[in-house]
Amino acid sequence: MATRLTVNGVSTTITPDTEQYERFMSAHRGKRILFYQYDYRATDGTLFSTVAKTLKECRQRREEWLNKKINNSK
Repeated sequence: MATRLTVNGVSTTITPDTEQYERFMSAHRGKRILFYQYDYRATDGTLFSTVAKTLKECRQRREEWLNKKINNSK
């Protein structure tokens, strides 16, 4: 479910291991394009945030970020 992601510029995604996203339209060369703004709060409290054209792409980027995070902590 889409929710408001920020209040005064601060992410509202505060619960560990949760995601929030919202859709928004942007104009590029006269065409309106749908984007997703996506936030994920990791179990250690760090925040991942991205913007992409699909929710699937946002989640794929999150998984790549998590994998790098895990591999760097070893």
